Amino acid sequence: MSRRNSEGASGASSAALFGEVLRHYREAALLTQGSLAREIPCDRSQVAKIEAGTRVPSEQFAKRADEVLDTGGVLTRMWVKIDWYPDVQHPDWFERRVEMDAVAVGLREYQEQVIPGLLQTPAYAHALFSQVSTGDEVDERVRARMSRQPRFLADGGPLYVAVLDESCLRNAVGNPEVMRDQCAHLLSVGQRPNIRIQVVPADLYGLVRPKVSMSLIDLPGERWVYSESQHSGHFNNDPAAYTRDSQTYDVLRADIPSARESAALISDVMEGYERHGQVRAERDDLGQEQLQRQRRRQLHRSSPRFPRTRPGPRQQEP
Repeated sequence: MSRRNSEGASGASSAALFGEVLRHYREAALLTQGSLAREIPCDRSQVAKIEAGTRVPSEQFAKRADEVLDTGGVLTRMWVKIDWYPDVQHPDWFERRVEMDAVAVGLREYQEQVIPGLLQTPAYAHALFSQVSTGDEVDERVRARMSRQPRFLADGGPLYVAVLDESCLRNAVGNPEVMRDQCAHLLSVGQRPNIRIQVVPADLYGLVRPKVSMSLIDLPGERWVYSESQHSGHFNNDPAAYTRDSQTYDVLRADIPSARESAALISDVMEGYERHGQVRAERDDLGQEQLQRQRRRQLHRSSPRFPRTRPGPRQQEP
């Protein structure tokens, strides 16, 4: 479940305090938000939101900021103590899965269509939930989803192996920028010692895949298979079912590209989203330029016209 800090401060005030400390060290280093963002690296808006206390930073962000700002590790120590997700509410049918994630010693997942929740960026999750919810409900669902991630992304986190069907990368969620950042996040977290990400290429034939997206959850002393339908989770601790699904999973892993080879595929997909985003930006710029030209022409046509005084015919000198 969520991690409570020993000082009992609320998540909101603690996040705001972290932002204030970050801003203090940034300004002391004579850096703008954009300059710090380039050093992390990340988007300037991410630095702005973290300083405002409205965005939860990753542990990697805290560590990198400590290095860039020469804080002596202050931000990382704060990050560890803060409960970033107090009073998070999960759907009733998913609460049991969250409890398992909190104590799991190992997790193996196979996912189709969408990126697994433990690997999603806030922007990706927001775009995904916006398809079915609106307003504050979207923000709450994003917070709940992000609250599951810190344990797996922290140093010494449990083993997490994710096998992603290529459709997870190709199904566009949000916009090209959201997908580009999501791919970059996969590449980043895939370098952690406890996380491995492999991709099942769409053009690789003859593979035996699980029939549905599923999770193989190793708890102390017990093992579970977890899968989902539209609005419910399904748990199975039958040893025969676990053995069968585990074998299917492990054989599939053996038949697909390695984590390093998969990273190359993710990089290629990410570059495609970058190019798409650049083309879209160029089209937007061109569209704006054409619109401005059209407005100038309309303004010119609607402006009052004054008759020009034309000189009369020149008379010949006698």
